[in-house]
Amino acid sequence: MASFSSQPSKKAIRTPGGSNGGSQGSRSSNGQTVKFARRTSSGRYISLSREDLDVSGDISGDYMNYTVHIPPTPDNQPMDTSVAVKAEEQYVSNSLFTGGFNSVTRAHLMDKVTESEVTHPQMAGAKGSSCAMPACGGKIMKDERGNDVIPCECRFKICRDCYLDALKETGLCPGCKEPYRVGDYDDDVPDFSSGALPLPAPNKGDNMTMMKRNQTGDFDHNRWLFETSGTYGYGNAFWPQDDVYGDDGDEGLRGGMLENMDKPWKPLSRKMTMPASIMSPYRLLIAVRLVVLGFFLNWRVNNPNEDARWLWLMSVVCEIWFAFSWILDQIPKLNPVNRSTDLDVLRDKFEMPSPSNPTGRSDLPGIDMFVSTADPEKEPPLVTANTILSILAVDYPVEKVTCYISDDGGALLTFEAMAEACSFADLWVPFCRKHNIEPRNPDTYFSLRVDPTKNKSRPDFVKDRRRIKREYDEFKVRINGLPDSIRRRSDAFNAREEMKMLKHMRESGADPLEPIKIQKATWMADGTHWPGTWASPAPEHSKGDHAGILQVMLQPPSADILMGGADDKIIDFTDVDIRLPMFVYVSREKRPGYDHNKKAGAMNALVRASAILSNGPFILNLDCDHYIYNCKAVREGMCFMMDRGGENICYIQFPQRFEGIDPSDRYANHNTVFFDGQMRALDGVQGPVYVGTGCMFRRFALYGFEPPNPDKYEQKNNNGAETRPPTATDFDPDLDLNLLPKRFGNSTMLAESIPIAEYQGRPLADHPAVKYGRPPGALRVPREPLDVTTVAEGVSVISCWYEDKTEWGDRVGWIYGSVTEDVVTGYRMHNRGWHSVYCVTKRDAFRGSAPINLTDRLHQVLRWATGSVEIFFSRNNAFLASGKLKILQRLAYLNVGIYPFTSIFLIVYCFLPALSLFSGFFIVQHLSIAFLAYLLTITICLIMLAILELRWSGIALEEWWRNEQFWLISGTSAHFAAVVQGLLKVIAGIEISFTLTSKSAGDDNDDIYAELYLVKWTSLMIPPIVIAMTNIIAIGFAFIRTIYSTTPQWSKFIGGAFFSFWVLAHLYPFAKGLMGRRGKTPTIVIVWSGLIAITLSLLWMAISPPTATATTADGSARGFQFP
Repeated sequence: MASFSSQPSKKAIRTPGGSNGGSQGSRSSNGQTVKFARRTSSGRYISLSREDLDVSGDISGDYMNYTVHIPPTPDNQPMDTSVAVKAEEQYVSNSLFTGGFNSVTRAHLMDKVTESEVTHPQMAGAKGSSCAMPACGGKIMKDERGNDVIPCECRFKICRDCYLDALKETGLCPGCKEPYRVGDYDDDVPDFSSGALPLPAPNKGDNMTMMKRNQTGDFDHNRWLFETSGTYGYGNAFWPQDDVYGDDGDEGLRGGMLENMDKPWKPLSRKMTMPASIMSPYRLLIAVRLVVLGFFLNWRVNNPNEDARWLWLMSVVCEIWFAFSWILDQIPKLNPVNRSTDLDVLRDKFEMPSPSNPTGRSDLPGIDMFVSTADPEKEPPLVTANTILSILAVDYPVEKVTCYISDDGGALLTFEAMAEACSFADLWVPFCRKHNIEPRNPDTYFSLRVDPTKNKSRPDFVKDRRRIKREYDEFKVRINGLPDSIRRRSDAFNAREEMKMLKHMRESGADPLEPIKIQKATWMADGTHWPGTWASPAPEHSKGDHAGILQVMLQPPSADILMGGADDKIIDFTDVDIRLPMFVYVSREKRPGYDHNKKAGAMNALVRASAILSNGPFILNLDCDHYIYNCKAVREGMCFMMDRGGENICYIQFPQRFEGIDPSDRYANHNTVFFDGQMRALDGVQGPVYVGTGCMFRRFALYGFEPPNPDKYEQKNNNGAETRPPTATDFDPDLDLNLLPKRFGNSTMLAESIPIAEYQGRPLADHPAVKYGRPPGALRVPREPLDVTTVAEGVSVISCWYEDKTEWGDRVGWIYGSVTEDVVTGYRMHNRGWHSVYCVTKRDAFRGSAPINLTDRLHQVLRWATGSVEIFFSRNNAFLASGKLKILQRLAYLNVGIYPFTSIFLIVYCFLPALSLFSGFFIVQHLSIAFLAYLLTITICLIMLAILELRWSGIALEEWWRNEQFWLISGTSAHFAAVVQGLLKVIAGIEISFTLTSKSAGDDNDDIYAELYLVKWTSLMIPPIVIAMTNIIAIGFAFIRTIYSTTPQWSKFIGGAFFSFWVLAHLYPFAKGLMGRRGKTPTIVIVWSGLIAITLSLLWMAISPPTATATTADGSARGFQFP
């Protein structure tokens, strides 16, 4: 196994020398702490330092590696962590950190973060007792349950600052004037919570405990073990219980536990190919259609229409391009796959109790979840809050989850909405765990039109649900009332400041008629200025000019389960874990003159801040309107990352599923052809493309490194004189230690966190085929507590200047330079040799919202197509890819950059039927047998390919047809506009933005699909309208001309009319979108259509008036004749 033998810890990073001065342990190969101990004659164990072991000659090497953890017997109870650490954590969680360019990082201690009461002990501003020191109103320190932490036996209540001052000045308790016994709290006591075997309590009273003491007063361990039948601790010498190898067959090992290495190895995921009965004819049809296309195009080129060469030439050029576009789209679909996961195996490997982990502490890696928002007016805070609640309630080890929200607008409304969400999570998250609620977005859960009691067996469920529903309704009212609350509060404080200024002017004798100049600030709940964006913009307080803000709203939870009680909350949470994941609010610094790179820049700021604070080896990013619909989705993704070969996976992409779409899905919002067809196909090549949300990244891959090479690392490790911890330069031969600041910036903590994230993201080395893994149990060690220095470093890495002269956005993190930064970021990873995986879960992993209005949908597609054009004209074009990108994957990325240019040929081809009807010529001179045979064969192959693709992808026929319709609608509107915009930008440097010019509101506010019927005019609608009107008029014109002609050529009319109807059938959803509600067609559409049709008809009648073409037997004229 080629893996580094040691894992650096955060403590080793932050403390010179790698460990604290008072530490008496060292790090083992799997990153766990090894305590050295010696047993005395009385049966007690005492700790030995490394120096003691070195000078002790009678201790063998085996004894040095022997580890014993003493269980909590009556005279050996685990003590609380140090008061200083608790004070530091409380200070961090109650402080708002700000800083940035040319400014000092400051910590603003906040007693209140929101107007409502805060109860959860992890949350900033949680209620607590007041400090007993005179003139100090601070809150005293709390433990994990919210109980007061009092450092002295006299029970004198003291806050963190006063406690530190007392230690620094006199070391005496201000209450009893006795010295603080700091050693009682700061001793390095073994952590028994990580898995000490519990001893059963004695059956008798306290007098039995006294009887178990020997003559010297020491506790008699032998007597305790004899009378309680206890097992003395555990270590690397573990004795199984009696009869573990008994002769009773299956009765053996009844009370023992097996290590993971002793169990049969099972994979965490499986890759399943599509049935051969579907794929064999599917591939055969692709080959047949490809051959027929070649013959057809050859025939078309060699048989021009001599009567209308211009029409023939346009049609041939378009058909050649369509064939090329079809090849780019179809060939990567040759090998689609399905995948499955086994969550039971994941639990057995990482969370089941074992001799080395009796309590079942999780060995899963940590994960940081990113949510991005920019404007609370466009992205309602309630929607974002519900997304956050679904993340906090995810089914994953609580201590391994950290949630970050990026507020790119720096709005106080978002900040206080997140604080309200954390307060409500105190009830919502344990409620979800208690009753196994799905989905864990409260708004969606309470809106479900199903029986809520289905599969619920606990008798108190109905009562709990009623109470939590009432609390959620109150929560929504508080969120909706936040804008008014902030405005009233700010007005009151601003009026107070004006009164102060007026009083000062009177006392100083200034002119009372002089206007008072007071900035209209936005005020926080604790009565201080909000450091972000103000409602009335001011210097250093506007959307593009404000300091960086970082607030740990929920401090890191304890490493061990914290059970609730019956009287703690309004709901009985007995035997329910009440811990909440760590939650951090981040608003990066913005200053004029800096390019902040929109969403990509915000994501990179979160990558750096999270590396400092939590450094989860995996990152899940979600849009603010995409919530976790399947609470086990993270576990399903982790099955791929932790499986054999998972070290080569850069990200896990989940399909996007949407809610609120009209039943007919008029504009193909579900996009199932892409998510269930093309993405499954790419999963069989090198992996799906990254689509912006619902994606789990490997942090190490985001840093711009190539996939690990076990052979290279093994050789480097074997050639070294001694094993050493890895550094960032070990993973890139071209990266010198001196170049780290140039690539990642000047943060030492960030650079040193890279090998830690890489190590923790490796799969388990539990199989000989896993050449690049980590030993089991390496991630059971609790995370280091946050301190002020760490958070201050987190503020510095989100400053506007940090990325200057670095490779952030160019090689590291999300890539800049395109509005579709997601596709480019995924392409860069694939180009380095990484693989990605498409994870389709039985229950949708995530759900979000999508625009159902025609104009909003077109503008969404316009943004995607504009990004593709930018990719085509940049160095991210797949033509320039490295040899590590597979051929089929290269074709897929080429199609991403080329597909908008199909719109040029599509628009021309949609006009060809009308031009044919107007001119009287067809694209071929005669409808020959060869032409019809080729056309029939190509059409039949296309239909059969579509049927087989529907079978292996699971797409419905109606969804496929909607996708075909919207392909033509978007191709003749948004895609063409993107091409024009891209060409003008590249050639002339002109940027054009296609924006809304006017809109009409819907009449029915109660209809959930009212937005579907809104008619918003935009310039993108012009080409489809012109195409539709031209084809309609051409059909009528050709019909009139044919029936009045001397020799009616109905074959040409039918050929041209057929293709015109084909175009109009695809534009039908577009026409319905223009008409709004049934019976409410906009007047302008009717007027324009009528005027254009009448004008063209009169024009043609004036140019070529109809004449009699035949006479009857009696000599009268005959107007027209049917064939």
